[in-house]
Amino acid sequence: MGATMKDIAKLTGLGLATISSYFNGGNVREKNRIKIEEAVKELNFEVNEVARGLKTNRTKMIGIIIPEMNNTFFAEIITEAEDILRSHGYATMICDCRSDAQREKEAVDFMFHRRVDGVIIMPTDPEGTSLERFVKAERPIVMIDRKIEGIPGDCILVDNDGAAFDAVDRLIRDGHRRIGMIAGPDDVYTAKERERGYRRALETRGIAPEEQLVRNGNYTIAGGAAAMRGLREMNPDMTAVFVSNYEMTVGAMMEINDLGISVPEELSVIGFDNIDFARASIPRLSIVTQPTKEIAREAAGVLLERLNEGAGAKPAHEGRGSAEEGTEDRMPGNLPDSQNRKKGKTIKLKTKFMEGKSVKKIEGK
Repeated sequence: MGATMKDIAKLTGLGLATISSYFNGGNVREKNRIKIEEAVKELNFEVNEVARGLKTNRTKMIGIIIPEMNNTFFAEIITEAEDILRSHGYATMICDCRSDAQREKEAVDFMFHRRVDGVIIMPTDPEGTSLERFVKAERPIVMIDRKIEGIPGDCILVDNDGAAFDAVDRLIRDGHRRIGMIAGPDDVYTAKERERGYRRALETRGIAPEEQLVRNGNYTIAGGAAAMRGLREMNPDMTAVFVSNYEMTVGAMMEINDLGISVPEELSVIGFDNIDFARASIPRLSIVTQPTKEIAREAAGVLLERLNEGAGAKPAHEGRGSAEEGTEDRMPGNLPDSQNRKKGKTIKLKTKFMEGKSVKKIEGK
């Protein structure tokens, strides 16, 4: 017969509550942790996950649902979040829904039936109806990158409006007036926010936005290339372009090269994300960068906090700092904890700007 927690308690001299806390990811003193781990090794103890799941109604599994596995932005977030969750005793189950709302629904249903303790999702379906099962079951939901009105989960965003505003204002300050934008899908939260920032920057400087200077690139490389071609054909006097995501930036630069356009002499360019690609480009590309590791830390931290609240433990997120520089915590104040959990909170992080050599100053402007 295999060893039990009682055997570990007898060998270490510790109480069952302390040992149980260790195996459930709780806070345990360092000296006690060492004792437990030495006893586990000596006794060849193995946790019966099935039995524990039945007893605690927890599976120690977290679902992560993303739109595209081959997207660098999403991949970086998954890697960081998975490391954090693993360090707290949670395994992850990852589903790629290929930016398809039906696939996303199937992934959510699969996660629900596998009884994951919570889910981190970058939503594809703007309605988010499939998530209602998690809401009713009171299993925590953390949305990344995209917000769904009406779904009472926590949300980790970047300041997309502000990022686009700053990038376009940078071009205007260098004398550009005919500024194009390669935007994302009309039904995606981040795309709408970035286009709003683009238009706001122009209007703030007294420049009327023109519809023919905005093309939808569908957040893909091919879409970015097609949008760049269309912008150039419709606006031969365009002096600058802001490309609002990484894949579209790659596509736009490919098309610029195919058309023989000289950057920045003929066209100034500001792209989005992926420092390695920006540095490899000739000339080096100026880009908006998103804090992917910080997004992952916030998402994992908030999810662990919700899980610990449900278990009556001290929040893992406590002391880690949701009020870090560049973070806006919009958690409603003066509400009972239960109401805050139902409403959820939004954490908004600041982007950064990496200066390259792809923007030309127009003299005399």
